[in-house]
Amino acid sequence: MSLNAEMRRLGELDWRELDVKEAGGWPWSLQLLLCLLVLGVMFFVMHGYLAGSAKERLHRARAEEARLIRDYRSKVAQAASLEALREQVSRLDTRMEALRGMLPTGAEVPSLLDSISEAAIDHRLAIVLLRLRDPVETDPYIERPFDIRVRGDYHRIGAFLADVANMPRIVTLHDLTLGPEEGGQRLRLSMQAKTYGYRGQDGGEP
Repeated sequence: MSLNAEMRRLGELDWRELDVKEAGGWPWSLQLLLCLLVLGVMFFVMHGYLAGSAKERLHRARAEEARLIRDYRSKVAQAASLEALREQVSRLDTRMEALRGMLPTGAEVPSLLDSISEAAIDHRLAIVLLRLRDPVETDPYIERPFDIRVRGDYHRIGAFLADVANMPRIVTLHDLTLGPEEGGQRLRLSMQAKTYGYRGQDGGEP
């Protein structure tokens, strides 16, 4: 049968009268088209099923690749600065040891108070009170507060404060009150000073 005749037969076909049960008697061109259609549908279905999971795996692999690249670059940057970080840590350790050396032990606190008393006498101040309070434990230091009250003129008190702040051992000044004494030209200074001890410095005892 010629192609023209088959195409004419296909054009004259009443599509409403087609019955799947009689598909064997359909024109061969229609059967071919239906086979191609079924194959196309099967191809797209299989492609979507197989390629979909592959695309998902590819997406996850690309995301993992990007993460690994970021991690690699971060570690390369850390490795490049490792030596500088080690030097910085070494300097900080040295500085920390120096600062710890400026913290008096419990046995050295009385001599620190003696030094403060001597500074007051050197500046011709009258010592009203110099009293050590109970230590306060914090982590990792121990605060050792003490009260100071002295009398004298303004400039001598200022020089005394400068000497206390510049002691070889760390001393911080708190709650300063400066006012005139009753019936006189002298001033009275009241304050709390604190020195500190490292908990492991003398067996952890205050």
